Amino acid sequence: TMAWTIASKIVRKVVVIDGNHSVLEASALMAEEFVGSVVITSASKITGIFTERDLMMRVVGKKRDPERARIKDVMTKDVVTVSPKDTANYCLNLMKEHRCRHLLVFDGDEFVGIVSLRDMVALLMEEKEALIAYLHQYISS
Repeated sequence: TMAWTIASKIVRKVVVIDGNHSVLEASALMAEEFVGSVVITSASKITGIFTERDLMMRVVGKKRDPERARIKDVMTKDVVTVSPKDTANYCLNLMKEHRCRHLLVFDGDEFVGIVSLRDMVALLMEEKEALIAYLHQYISS
C-alpha cells in the first residue's frame, strides 16, 4: 500500500492576522478561535507564523510586554512549506529537521492551509489502521 498524501488533513480554516497587531491581540484571537497558531500577513502576503511556542520563548521568556510587542517582531519568519501531494512521513521529517510543529501548505503559488504535528500523527495512525485491516482481510481470504 502506498503512503497517503496530506491533502485530507489540511486545515483550511486558517486564522490570519496582520504583523502590525500586538502580541496581545494575536493571543486573544488564538484563544477565541481555539488555535495554537496564526498565519501572519503584510500587504496580503504571508510573512510568517506565530505559535504558542513563539509566545512562550520570544515574549513571556524575554519578559516583553504583549500589549506593546508587535507580532512581526516575534513571529517565526522562515516558514516551512509543503504541497498537498506530500506524505505524512515527508512532513514529519521536515518538522524534525526544522524543529517546528506547523507547516504551511501551498498548491503551487496558492496558500491552501496548514498542517500540524497532531494532524500528521493522526494521518499516520489512519494509514496503519488501514494497513492492518487490509492485512487481516488478506490473511482471512
